[in-house]
Amino acid sequence: MLTRRTFLKSSSLLALAPTLPIFLARTAHAADPQQAARILVVVQLDGGNDALNTVVPHADPEYAKLRPGLKVAASDVVKLNDSVGLHPSLRPLGDLLEKGRLAVMPGVTYPNPNRSHFRSMAIWQTAKFDPEEHAGYGWLGRALDAAGGNSALVGAGTVPTALRARRSVALSLTRPDDLLLNDAAAAKQALGGDAKDDLLAFVRRQAADGYGAAEKMAAQARASDAVYPGTRLAERLRLAAGLLKSDLGARVFYTVQGSYDTHAAQNFNHASLLREFGDAVKAFFADLDQAKLSDRVVLLAFSEFGRTIKENGSAGTDHGTTGAVFVAGGAVKGGLIGTMPSLTDLEQGEPKMTTDFRGIYATVLDKWLNCPSEQVLGAKFEHLPLL
Repeated sequence: MLTRRTFLKSSSLLALAPTLPIFLARTAHAADPQQAARILVVVQLDGGNDALNTVVPHADPEYAKLRPGLKVAASDVVKLNDSVGLHPSLRPLGDLLEKGRLAVMPGVTYPNPNRSHFRSMAIWQTAKFDPEEHAGYGWLGRALDAAGGNSALVGAGTVPTALRARRSVALSLTRPDDLLLNDAAAAKQALGGDAKDDLLAFVRRQAADGYGAAEKMAAQARASDAVYPGTRLAERLRLAAGLLKSDLGARVFYTVQGSYDTHAAQNFNHASLLREFGDAVKAFFADLDQAKLSDRVVLLAFSEFGRTIKENGSAGTDHGTTGAVFVAGGAVKGGLIGTMPSLTDLEQGEPKMTTDFRGIYATVLDKWLNCPSEQVLGAKFEHLPLL
């Protein structure tokens, strides 16, 4: 007798397994349409973004003293208020700022910040401080386990720790055709033929439906006349937008931009990276606006740490502590959120934390993903006025 176990062990339809979880996610969405409408897009600014030249305290005389060669002129910044502004390469985000759809948070880190790329990123991705817990589940994976839904990594690479989960499925996609089977002809042949056994017939029907849906999704994700810059991050956000429009079923999309590890020749490199980020995010929300999806999406951008407030001898900066976080979207309450850290009241030579990143996570979890943050983070954190 054909049992479920022997069928799964022997059937050529097992080749369909990588694509089936995409469609299973729709079951979770159907349970709560309000939750299904809300999407989180995470952009990891990899390598340690220089927060002091991203959110610039241009009116602080101490800033010019600390950065004689790297300082951004006050006349060039995108002003947030009379004393703080954004790096001029982020001017493409000006429209989001004017519409109150971009929140900028300086001074973000955690108690006793670690300056190791690996360790600090693990803390941000797990919201845990014990190294043994870094091998466990990520903060987003735990959230999706609790609230339902799956996630997708957009871009090359392995699925990040943040998306690791007990039950939630994380898919890695580099192009729309990744939704399809590698050997379509063999898959369709496997789906054909008569099936007297009820189990076999059921699985064949389910697989056929899944294969057809995957083809439709891939076609919809490819079909876009939106204009994006020809950069790697822009192409990844274009894919995320296409997958959103094709109703992939993921509640979280995650991508990475690097490298912000600007130990030398920082001025040109950092400006180029921020320009790539600003242009890509502008194009992404213009695409979503056209598709009437902007109110469904919140974008969160973070880096594992900031950089030293003093420039080094190689026209760059080294690993620091406090960073800057961006949150954008139609539901976001924009502007400068939180307090710029002091450049004179220091801790081990670097600015003190003014915002704990877990407060940002708690706000996103409770107010956007409708997921109990205390359950995910293991403690209660005060919300920020972001959403």
